[in-house]
Amino acid sequence: MNIDTSLVGTPLKTYHTEISSREITHYAAAVEDNNPKYFDDEKEEAIVSHPMFPVAVTWPVLSHLDKFIESEDFPTEVLMTQVHYTEHLVLHRLMRPGDRLIINGTIKAFLPHRAGTHAVICLEAKDVAGLPVFTETIGAMLRGVTCKEGGIDGEISLVPENDTGGQILWTSGIPIAPERPYIYDGCTHIEFPIHTSPAFARMVGLPGIILQGTATLAYAVRELVNREADHDPNRIAEIACRFSGMVRPGTDINVCCTGKKAHENHMDVFFEVHNCNKEKAIRNGYIKIKNRG
Repeated sequence: MNIDTSLVGTPLKTYHTEISSREITHYAAAVEDNNPKYFDDEKEEAIVSHPMFPVAVTWPVLSHLDKFIESEDFPTEVLMTQVHYTEHLVLHRLMRPGDRLIINGTIKAFLPHRAGTHAVICLEAKDVAGLPVFTETIGAMLRGVTCKEGGIDGEISLVPENDTGGQILWTSGIPIAPERPYIYDGCTHIEFPIHTSPAFARMVGLPGIILQGTATLAYAVRELVNREADHDPNRIAEIACRFSGMVRPGTDINVCCTGKKAHENHMDVFFEVHNCNKEKAIRNGYIKIKNRG
């Protein structure tokens, strides 16, 4: 199966949505993050969304790309081959209940890879005043799909390299309950059967159901917010990683901070997540934390 790189630059149909307090609280609950900033609506400043909440907001687009891609030439059958490969969020601000968002997207790149084709989609979310809320650049590996040459539309934002030496500064162990994929599925509406159907997971060659990659990343962000940002999610400006391994429910993961680098207005923090087999479920983890004040 081949994909034509001339499709790079193809826009997606505009998506409109309104954020509810229920969606915000349920996302945080799905990853056992009890930070009161996500729940306590009695405070004057009201609640804010978890830094990883954008992945739930954009899921209706990403899970129905065949309906959002503005091209009759796009081979929608390749979408059945995709697995989540990279995630990059730029957070201009956290969302609040009542926010009305307009989301536009573009196919940014098709890049050859030994496993197939690395497809990159960029989604820009703005509020009704036209102000940016978040940008999500998501990479999918199209397994077994070829592209003759790479194609990129404009620039793809890059995160800093970890040049701190990669020494583990701290580790946080987190048990993943057997029912966690079902709770994450139900609370976020991020649905895919490899996370909730053992029969389907084994049919596609997996040993059983696996935890959603964005859930693993959200657990890591929880620990990083608490340990490095004084429990203040508003300080998170950017999150990125590459998904590289499976997390089985009923096992433990370890979030490992692998370096920190201070700048005038922010700090770069690097991390990995290891599964119960000491394999890297998340590689090249990066989070940008704004300084206080």
